[in-house]
Amino acid sequence: MQAKLAGYFNSHSYRVTRKLTSKVLHYTVLISLSFVFIYPIMYILSQSFMQITDITDATVQWVPKELSFEHYRFAFDKMDYWHSFTNSALSTLGPAFAQIISCSIIGYGFARYQFPGHRILLGLVLFTFLVPPQTIVIPLFIFFGELNWLNTHLPIIVPSIFGQGLRGALFVLIFMQFFRGLPYQLEEAARIDGAGAYRTFMQIMLPLAGPALLVVFLFSTVWHWNDVFQPNLYYMIEEHFNLPQQLAILDTEGVFRVQQAKMMTGGGTLASVPTNYNRNMAGALITILPLIILYSFAQRYFIEGVERTGIAGD
Repeated sequence: MQAKLAGYFNSHSYRVTRKLTSKVLHYTVLISLSFVFIYPIMYILSQSFMQITDITDATVQWVPKELSFEHYRFAFDKMDYWHSFTNSALSTLGPAFAQIISCSIIGYGFARYQFPGHRILLGLVLFTFLVPPQTIVIPLFIFFGELNWLNTHLPIIVPSIFGQGLRGALFVLIFMQFFRGLPYQLEEAARIDGAGAYRTFMQIMLPLAGPALLVVFLFSTVWHWNDVFQPNLYYMIEEHFNLPQQLAILDTEGVFRVQQAKMMTGGGTLASVPTNYNRNMAGALITILPLIILYSFAQRYFIEGVERTGIAGD
């Protein structure tokens, strides 16, 4: 009996069955985890094409009875999409490019040079990462107000030029971690060839930091695009509003409509259903669509960059 069992476990059919079972479990876990992230997008996409009658119809779950592009047209016009998109691009790409330049220089300095006060300065950088931005709102607002920078993109772009801005300290740490992993022989060879510190960094080290540059650029772009704290603080006229701010206005109008409907009907009726709920979904989708397109093109390079920079999470 034992000989038969041993023969079975060593047989070709057992190895094939084991390999197939392993693949099934592997793909089951991957599909389950993928669904967790894809479900919100699928829900937004489904709801954005529905009419008000589809929401109140219990038989309609995912596929509307009739596709309606009215909500997209309304959200597109109400949000002044192209103007708001331009504002979002300016308040996103400007800081992103500024941070990949400044943070790479700072990270390289901390990673490759030992100078007096090295640990103190690094501790100060980490301290800026730990301090909540809400605690310095008033000093920043007064400071930028005295410079007449309010209602401009300068309060968001200028701090990024000096390695600060949104998550600036984290980006410094990412570059520092990456440059620490490069061999010192590269700099020694450059020094023998007569290259100075600036030339070594610009022509040798920085081109090798492509994966880290891409990771920082994508992180900075996504975080600045979705940020509403700084724009709400510095942009006080609608002419400078970005897409997330316009989406918030669109959603606020929906809340007022619901409250008004409840007051008129006593609640619990069809009129109390938010009439622009679908419009909010359409507005949310066109707000995140540029990020989805960007990530779809940079996905492979982003994954390679994350692996090489040693990032283990958000």
